[in-house]
Amino acid sequence: MNAPATLEQSARTAREVFGWDDLLPGQAEAIDAVIGGRDTLVVFPTGAGKSAVYQIAGCELGGVTVVISPLLALQRDQIDSIDAAPDAPAAVALNSRTSAAGKKRAWAAIEGPDAVYAFLAPEQLANTEVFDRLAKADVRLVVVDEAHCVSAWGHDFRPDYARIGDAVEALGHPPILALTATASAPVRDDIVASLGMREPHLEVRGMDRPEIHMAVRRHEHDLDKRRAVLADVQDAGGPALLYVATRKATDAYADELVALGVRAAPYHGAMAQKRRDEVHAAWSAGELDVVVATSAFGMGVDKSDVRLVVHADVTESLDSYAQEIGRAARDGQPARAILHYRSEDFSLRSFFAGGHSKRADVAGVWDALGRAKTPLRAKAIAEESGRSVRAIGRVLNQLVTCGFAVSGPDGVSAAKKASAGDAVAAVRERDEAEERIRASRIEIMRGYAETSHCRRRALLEYFGVETPDECGSCDRCGTGTTVTPNDAEPAEADADGIRIDSTVQHGEFGVGTVMGIEADRLTVFFPEHGYKVLARAAFESGVMELGAAA
Repeated sequence: MNAPATLEQSARTAREVFGWDDLLPGQAEAIDAVIGGRDTLVVFPTGAGKSAVYQIAGCELGGVTVVISPLLALQRDQIDSIDAAPDAPAAVALNSRTSAAGKKRAWAAIEGPDAVYAFLAPEQLANTEVFDRLAKADVRLVVVDEAHCVSAWGHDFRPDYARIGDAVEALGHPPILALTATASAPVRDDIVASLGMREPHLEVRGMDRPEIHMAVRRHEHDLDKRRAVLADVQDAGGPALLYVATRKATDAYADELVALGVRAAPYHGAMAQKRRDEVHAAWSAGELDVVVATSAFGMGVDKSDVRLVVHADVTESLDSYAQEIGRAARDGQPARAILHYRSEDFSLRSFFAGGHSKRADVAGVWDALGRAKTPLRAKAIAEESGRSVRAIGRVLNQLVTCGFAVSGPDGVSAAKKASAGDAVAAVRERDEAEERIRASRIEIMRGYAETSHCRRRALLEYFGVETPDECGSCDRCGTGTTVTPNDAEPAEADADGIRIDSTVQHGEFGVGTVMGIEADRLTVFFPEHGYKVLARAAFESGVMELGAAA
């Protein structure tokens, strides 16, 4: 491995290889940590230059930089960006769309002597042939893009991401660089644990986006909400994104907008890939005024002039909301983010967020693992049992999380001898913990929507960022209706020594992390119970244990 580069060396590489005049705040520090051999977690907002960190670090380190990226469109955009720099190392992809000739060229680059960026979808690491060849290559850095997908507490958990840590360890644990645009403190902790990161360097920058004006509008009736959403989109003042909760709603809103003379198109995960690519391309080229989308439209969106992001429905968490509104104003010019909701929308979101693994699925998977002499993959179990790969994959991940199974590049194996009943009970307990987490995250989203305080403060405190009481750029501050907390200098610890990200102990819920501070209560995240708003009277007497739930 090369000797650690100085910040000046990184800046020179940025100029001479990639043509960037300056590094943005946090980039140089993250690059220096990675080149120094440290695992590093970077939390930068959309458009703040996360990819530059691995591009420069990979160039300095040489060898193979493996970039694990979840979407083929995102991989393509990143490869195009690298190819546009004529002196940068080669960039290749290994995914389901790579032709036989393309794979041959990719492996020639990966197994050759020169530096190369190798882009893989996470499921490629589970391919024995791919992994075995990577293990023999000179892998010097593993990049996990969209790293919040690793976390079961994150807003876009993906089962294939859950086994990345095992694969990295099997590669000899080269430095890990985890990148995400949104991760609250509990999600950051989960990313570190899931990937097996060792004493990582943490770089959190730019979560505050003052150029985005934030507003929330409450409605009593669905028809009123619908009319208001359409009016906002018509008044976008530039490219707009309209997020909705269901696939059916994408078509309905897009049809209404087209009838109103707006160039609109729907986008959701069940659409044919070709049609999704067409919508993405038209959007990027400025041929559409608005994309009406579910959360499936997000990763890989690289458009700087989005002026408006409207949510016609509440999101499942502030994590996903921050991710989606962060696609506005990447050019630094003013933009707006508007959330529309009815009070009953939160109950609907809670209903759809639920879900448990079926007892028969868990028992069937456990029996299959017990009979197997070699590790198994979800696809093999699904084909044998007639169940869906998605359901089997979820059960396997739960069994691994519960300690009943272990995963590796060849699949999953049983880690202990136990009855099917014990396995079912363990998975059910895990499901219930996750359900509590999901429900609590929806309640935090409700708190944002209904807050009487500055909305920006409500959002940023969730991510562990201390901020002034008022931002001057949200509907609460703009109308003079903000209720200022009466205890606060938020940039410093209060009289009890409590600050955002402080660790506290509760008699019932255990150890938790402070996510929000008010005069008489704290919002605390507990790993097994989610977010709780708790009275803090006990702290006033110096007792380091919170009082009963408020």
